[in-house]
Amino acid sequence: MRTRPGPSRPEPGRPGPGAPVVRSGLRHNRRMSEEAPNDPYLWLEDVAGEAALDWVRDRNAETVAALTTSAGFKPLEQEVREVLDDDGRIPYPVRRGRHLYNFWQDADHVRGIWRRTTLEEYRTDSPAWETVLDLDALADTEGEKWSWAGSRVLAPDHRHALILLSRDGADANVVREFDLETKRFVEGGFEVAEAKTRIGWIDHDHVWIGTDFGPGSMSPSGYPLQARRWRRGTPLDQAERVFTGEPTDLSAAGWHDDTPGFERDFVHRQIDFWNQRTFLLPREADAPPIRIDVPDDAHASVHRQWLLVSTRSTWLGHAPGSLLAFDFDAYLAGAREPAALFTPDERTALADFSWTRNHLILGIRADVSSRMELLTPGPDGWRREPLAGVPPLSTASVVCTDPDVGDEYFLNVSGYLQPSTLHRGTAGARDGGESVKRGPALFDTAGLAVSRYFATSDDGTQVPYFVIGPEDRPGPGPTLLYGYGGFEISLAPHYSAVTGRTWLTRGGTYVVAGIRGGGEYGPAWHQAALGAHRVRAFEDFAAVARDLTARGITTPAQLGIEGGSNGGLLMGALLTRDPELFAAVVAHVPLLDMLRFHKLLAGASWTAEYGNPDDPADRPHLERISPYHRIRTDGPPYPPLLLLTSTRDDRVHPGHARKMAARLREHGHPVLFHEHLGGGHAGATDHAQTAFNEALVHTFLWERLTPGR
Repeated sequence: MRTRPGPSRPEPGRPGPGAPVVRSGLRHNRRMSEEAPNDPYLWLEDVAGEAALDWVRDRNAETVAALTTSAGFKPLEQEVREVLDDDGRIPYPVRRGRHLYNFWQDADHVRGIWRRTTLEEYRTDSPAWETVLDLDALADTEGEKWSWAGSRVLAPDHRHALILLSRDGADANVVREFDLETKRFVEGGFEVAEAKTRIGWIDHDHVWIGTDFGPGSMSPSGYPLQARRWRRGTPLDQAERVFTGEPTDLSAAGWHDDTPGFERDFVHRQIDFWNQRTFLLPREADAPPIRIDVPDDAHASVHRQWLLVSTRSTWLGHAPGSLLAFDFDAYLAGAREPAALFTPDERTALADFSWTRNHLILGIRADVSSRMELLTPGPDGWRREPLAGVPPLSTASVVCTDPDVGDEYFLNVSGYLQPSTLHRGTAGARDGGESVKRGPALFDTAGLAVSRYFATSDDGTQVPYFVIGPEDRPGPGPTLLYGYGGFEISLAPHYSAVTGRTWLTRGGTYVVAGIRGGGEYGPAWHQAALGAHRVRAFEDFAAVARDLTARGITTPAQLGIEGGSNGGLLMGALLTRDPELFAAVVAHVPLLDMLRFHKLLAGASWTAEYGNPDDPADRPHLERISPYHRIRTDGPPYPPLLLLTSTRDDRVHPGHARKMAARLREHGHPVLFHEHLGGGHAGATDHAQTAFNEALVHTFLWERLTPGR
């Protein structure tokens, strides 16, 4: 599908292209000391250094001894594993020609299998799947801990694929060409060594490639700055350089639109995380790229004859968060009269959009609950109608379309207490489609209810949050509050049997806060906590914690908080700003040193979100929000903290969590730390690791929030 062509933006919550350099040894330690002479724990940034790994092993042993020896740990771990391995889970499909493809992990396929079936089989209760690639067998044969990182299948024949494989969950990957007919890697085919590569088909003999070509080819953030055309059978380093971003850009990329009758090539500059420029390549070889002249902070995408522009600031009289449609050729010729496909208000935001052959499906959030609309272009403009089947307080999202072929779509619907249902329909048809798969109910929801409340933040802003817990609440009880608050990412209702088994069925209450910095109410909601205003996200989260106590849902002694990545920064901030509001904290793969984040792995790509520590205008507010630098050196101890990270996380450096744990220990604050050697930014690559992590987290929380129970 071509809903949003172009490179994804790399940040703590999403994968992106680029390759880290892991350094170890005396020279690296000396360089770090020169950069930050007052930081006694810089040596823990040496990812693979023996001293750092010895420290990690010692901390891991302490955490394992503290949490895994309780009588409830193993049963809890087994409960999670049962959920993750359950054969009744929905196998979400991606259509490639006549086949539906799916990547699947379970107890018998630890690393997973890439498999396919037909629609007719998929409709049955027990489809017959054909294994295309077995990662467990491949890992055993090659002696590598391969993880699935995706595929690119060449249309329209759908015989050749570019397979992306990650070592132990890292963002960096290797690329190999694969024959879907013989189910073998293509000898002498396209192959790229490990890097954070961007690659996509042009035709059978050409691909767009961005990877590490040596000095000057990668951005300061570690992402490709060159877009090249690579012809089959030629050395990679001789691939034709077509476009190069500026040295200060975040990344650059090229891609091919293979829509029949609308074949085009584009190149793209990602200037920083929120600003970008896209260019159409003319057919004439010597002609310069044609800029698609929209604001740098807008996102432009092209489908057939249409140009869609989603705005992040006011443009052509339309509010930030609008979706505007233009005739593409007319726009390039100077026309600027759009059709407004979506206009936000203070309670609604555009979540996503997906094309079918003749229709556009809009996903809309209204107070963080989904509704769907179907838009159809015609000679008299765009016809609009609701897409039925989305209940209140739930989330709906398009899983798959094939816009070159027809109007088929797969739509997933779920809620906090509602297992996922996968619908298949035909856009524009009047039959309402069919329910093709229903996820199993993997925890008992009897007596549970979902409520939505609003907390008042320090500046009067109303902050939405969902409470999932006992319908007839006897009084305050153990409560877990989750948040993220960054990068315009929304926390929408979804079914989590892991949370159900580990928390809700044991009598706990689960709360999800839609704080500023996220995308719950569109760009303005995000921008309200951008840069120097980051503290508003922290204030919002604290307001929700206070509101939970005021409503009698919990007490500070029974309240735990949890977040990961950018949400890990949120956890560190609350720990050091408002420790009196809660009794336990969990932070996954966290961002915590806000004065050095831009020097660690992909961190430089996030200065547009947080600010640049090297800029005198930004450094003061970064000093104020940096949890690592706000740790108090005297006074009462903070609530206990559990930090989880991964040695193979090449997005958010494990040094953040390591250094935070070390400094907290130094000053007598209770902290437990665990680092998987593998797992990447997800923290785990297989169900066993995930189950272990979840058992650690919920053992830690339950013991601290329910002492004596």
